[in-house]
Amino acid sequence: MICVQTKEDKAIHTLPTIRRIPNELWNEFKKILPTEKPPKTVGRPIIPYRKVLDGILYVLRTGCQWKMLSKEYGSGSVCHRRFQEWNKLDVFKNAWIKLLKNYDDKIGINWTWQSIDSISVKSPLGGTRQETIPLIEAN
Repeated sequence: MICVQTKEDKAIHTLPTIRRIPNELWNEFKKILPTEKPPKTVGRPIIPYRKVLDGILYVLRTGCQWKMLSKEYGSGSVCHRRFQEWNKLDVFKNAWIKLLKNYDDKIGINWTWQSIDSISVKSPLGGTRQETIPLIEAN
């Protein structure tokens, strides 16, 4: 469950956890993905990208192991392999930028401040300094 507090009424509303990516969001996300393998081709059975994305989001949200992923999302190893491929292709980074732009156009983002977790700047236990994570540009 997700709790949301609105500015208008200061009340907290409980929203259900999203188990499947909504159609509107999927239509935006699929524009960023590489082309899917056509149906009825030689090789292993195809697991649609939408199903794979739902599985990836489930693992990221719950923290479960890839191998323990429910069969409703297809194979856990396929979801993990696609997650790695899409990471290398910057699919999630591009999706994040695109969604931020959409949100900024519709609602507006207060870009006057930024926050960063201190663990990404300071080395744990006084070891050598870790590489700083570069900022994602939205332009």
